[in-house]
This record gives sequence, structure tokens and C-alpha cells, in this order.
Amino acid sequence: MNAERANEILQSKMKCDVFYEEKPVWIQDVRDNIAKIGFLDGSKEKNVYLEDLYERSLYQ
Repeated sequence: MNAERANEILQSKMKCDVFYEEKPVWIQDVRDNIAKIGFLDGSKEKNVYLEDLYERSLYQ
């Protein structure tokens, strides 16, 4: 995922299916090429590279 798309998702009121290592996440913040994410399963927050995030709709 690129920074522009990550920021669009962050600012959107619509639900976007975003994943990290096949786990659903939500984007909490974006700085440069790093995103702070939260896991929907309640796991700890994590900082990850934007390139490691993807949207499910791209692969269906």
C-alpha cells in the first residue's frame, strides 16, 4: 500500500478491509512509510511498513 491510499483510508468514514500478514487491521496513523495499526482481534498495536499492508478487494 502506498502513503496516499493509507491516508485516504485513514480519513474515510467507510469500512475498508485492510490486512497485515493475513490479519484484519485498522490504520491509526501514517508517518512517511510507516503505519501505526491496531489488530481487530485485540492484539497489541504495531508500527509496520506501508508496503506490508494490503486491501482484500485487490486480491478477489
